[in-house]
Amino acid sequence: MCGICGKVYYDSQRPVEPDILVAMTDAIVKRGPDSNGFYLKGNVGLGSRRLSIIDVEGGRMPISNEDGTVWIVYNGELYNFLELRQRLERAGHQFSTHTDTETIVHLYEDEGDNFVKYINGMFAVAIWDERRQRLILARDHVGIKPLYYAQLNDRLVFGSEIKAILPDGMARQVDPVGLHNYLSLNYVPGPESLFSGIKKLLPGHILTYENTTKKINVEQYWDYPTPDPQRVKQQATRELEDELLHLLRQIVKDQMISDVPLGAFLSGGIDSSLVVALMSEASNQPVRTFSAGFEEESYSELPFAKIVANHYKTDHHEVILKPKAHDIVAAISDYFDEPFADSSAVGVYAISEMAAKHLKVILSGDGGDEFFGGYYTYQADKIAHYYRKLPKFIGGGLIPKLANLVPTSDEKVSFDFKLKRFMAGGALAPLPAHFEWKAFFSEEMKHRLYNPAYLRQHAASLNPSVTFMQQIFDGYPSDDMLNRLLYVDCKVQLPDDMLTKVDRVSMAHSLEVRVPFLDLRLVEFMTRLPSHLKVRGLTLKYLLKRIATRVLPNEILTRPKAGFHVPVARWIKTDLKDLVGDHLSVQQVTRQGFFDSAMVQQILQAHWQGRQNHSHNIWNLLMFSLWYERYVV
Repeated sequence: MCGICGKVYYDSQRPVEPDILVAMTDAIVKRGPDSNGFYLKGNVGLGSRRLSIIDVEGGRMPISNEDGTVWIVYNGELYNFLELRQRLERAGHQFSTHTDTETIVHLYEDEGDNFVKYINGMFAVAIWDERRQRLILARDHVGIKPLYYAQLNDRLVFGSEIKAILPDGMARQVDPVGLHNYLSLNYVPGPESLFSGIKKLLPGHILTYENTTKKINVEQYWDYPTPDPQRVKQQATRELEDELLHLLRQIVKDQMISDVPLGAFLSGGIDSSLVVALMSEASNQPVRTFSAGFEEESYSELPFAKIVANHYKTDHHEVILKPKAHDIVAAISDYFDEPFADSSAVGVYAISEMAAKHLKVILSGDGGDEFFGGYYTYQADKIAHYYRKLPKFIGGGLIPKLANLVPTSDEKVSFDFKLKRFMAGGALAPLPAHFEWKAFFSEEMKHRLYNPAYLRQHAASLNPSVTFMQQIFDGYPSDDMLNRLLYVDCKVQLPDDMLTKVDRVSMAHSLEVRVPFLDLRLVEFMTRLPSHLKVRGLTLKYLLKRIATRVLPNEILTRPKAGFHVPVARWIKTDLKDLVGDHLSVQQVTRQGFFDSAMVQQILQAHWQGRQNHSHNIWNLLMFSLWYERYVV
C-alpha cells in the first residue's frame, strides 16, 4: 500500500518545483514509510510513498515501461496481476520487476484508458504518458482507495489524501455544501470535500488531462450491475450458495498473496468470522487475529471474537479501549484531513495500532453489510412499507407520542434509539425515510444550528442533503426497491464513510487492509441478485447466513447483529466532557463563525442532563471543531 501525489502546470514551459513535490510526499509518509520516489520532468511531477508488500526489494516507484515513456505511481493491490502479467509477457512486454504496479504500465500501453476495465483490486493510480503528453488518474470500482484533486487556475494537483495537496499553497476555505452534508451524515460525501476547490475522484471514474488541449475530463468507466432475473430462475438457491462459497474461498486465497506476514480483524460478527474461517482453511499456519473491545459490557464484542479465535485456533490478540480516549480522539482528528464523525473510527484506530506492531497486511469483513444486506435500516425499510398504511391518527399521532415517552438510554443501539430513529422517517417516502434513519442533523436542526449571518450568506447553495441521494436512487434502472436503496448505500456510505474510515486509520499506522467482500468478482455476483436473496422477510444477510452455516460455529450464527459501536454517549458525559466543553465553548464556536453558540449550548445541556441523547450531534460538532483548528485556522 502506498500514497501518491503530483501536479501538472497547464503552461508546459513552467517546471514543477522539486521542494513542493517533496513536501507533498512528506505529508503522506505514513501511507508508505519504506521509501519515496519521484518523477520530475518539465511541467509534470509525480510523487510516491511506498509500503512494501509485493516485490519488497524491486518495486520502488515511479515505474516506467521499457523505453521510459510511460510512468506510474500507484496505491493499491491488484488481485489478478499474475494472470495479466502472463498475458502481457505473451504479447511481448519485458518486465523489470515482480510488482503488480508494472503490470498496469504495460496494460495501459496495450489498452489505453480502458486498462481499468481489466483489473480487479483496490487502487488509485496516476500515469504520465510522455509521448501523448497526458495524465491519467483512476480510482478503483467501489472506492476502496482514495484520490483527491484540485483543478486550479494554473495547475492540476492530486493526492491520496488532502494533506498531500495542501503543501502546494491553495487557500483553505470551508466548502458550504460539504459542511451541510457532513452535518447530516457525519462524513463528507463525494465529489465534494470540506475544502473549497478540492474534489474526490468518485469510485469507478477516470480523469484525464492533456497538455495539448489543456482540458480536464472526468468520466465514469464502471457502475454496479443490475439484477438478472433470468439467472435466478435458472439456478436453485443451493446452487447459488455453492457458487458463492466457492467464490469466497477463491477470493480470500487470492487476497492472501503477500511477501510479508498478514492477519485479520475479528469482531465476532458473521462477516469477519467468515473471512477468518476461510483464511484458516487456506493457511498451513495459525491466522493472526486482532479484536478491540470496551470496558462497557454492552459495547464489547470480545467474547464472540474469542469463540471464533478458539474455534479456528488463531494467534489471537485483544485490546480494550479505556474511557480515557483523549489521545485517540486527538490522533484521529489530526490524521483525518476532513472532519469525520463516525465514532467507530476510535475502535478501528486502536485495533490498527495493535495489529501494526505485528504485521503489515490485514484482511477485514468490511463491505458485507452493503452487498449482502446487513444493516438494521433495511429491516426498517420493509417495516415502513406497512407503517405508511396505518391510519394517520395511529401512525402519525399515537405511536410517535408513545415513542417519546420511552426513557433515553446510553446502551449500545438501545431500544429507545432504534424506535425514535424509526419514528423520524417511518411515514416518509422510501428514499427520504432511508436517508432520515442515517441522518444526525435534520434540515430543520441544521438551519437552527447555523450562525444567522453564515446562513444568509450561503442559503442559496444549501439544498436538502437528501437531494443528491435522491438523484442516485432515481438513476438506478430497476424497480427492486431494496436493491435501489442498497445501490445508494454502495455509492455513498460505503466509499465515503466505511472505506474512508478503514483507509485513514489503518494508514495512520502504515497498515494495509484488504477487503475480500469488495473483490470485483463478488461485487458483481451479488449486485446481479434480487434483493430477496439478501433480506428475506426481516432476516438480514439471508444468502450469506446460508453459506455461513456450513463454516461457522453456531454461537456466531445465532447472535444478534451488533456492529462496532463506541460508547461516546457516556464518554461525552464523563472523560471527554472537558474536551467537548473547550472545543464547543461559546467563545470558540463564536470565533469560528459557522454555528449559533446558543444552539450548541442547548444541545450540550440536554445531553449532559440526560434529557436527550445528543451524542452523535455533539461528536459531529467536536470533530468539526478539532479539524477546523488543525487544518484551517
